[in-house]
Amino acid sequence: MAIKTAKTEWRDVVLVCKKCQKKLDGGFGPDGDKTLKKALRKYLLPGGGKGRKAELAVIETACFDICPKNAVVAVNAANPKALLIVPTGADLFEVKARLGLDDGRRLKPALTVID
Repeated sequence: MAIKTAKTEWRDVVLVCKKCQKKLDGGFGPDGDKTLKKALRKYLLPGGGKGRKAELAVIETACFDICPKNAVVAVNAANPKALLIVPTGADLFEVKARLGLDDGRRLKPALTVID
């Protein structure tokens, strides 16, 4: 059998610990009722999209063997040396910045220097 490829629209891939998320049963998003995976997908995907057509893939993975209390371990697959421990209730835009997910949108207007 020949090796085949499948195309995606992904710009970034984030791996999230499935075990950490299961222990917390939510804790993210404006109401604190979503898992980190669902919150990242819902609030950080500008155009939406699912599966291979999404710009961001958030994939649950096996345990990273860190097991923090009241937090979830996540990592941007492009930077595997920096595991991020995300506490419940964390600001999703800060998580986005710490994971290095840049979609070209600004969070706040740029400052203007006046002489």
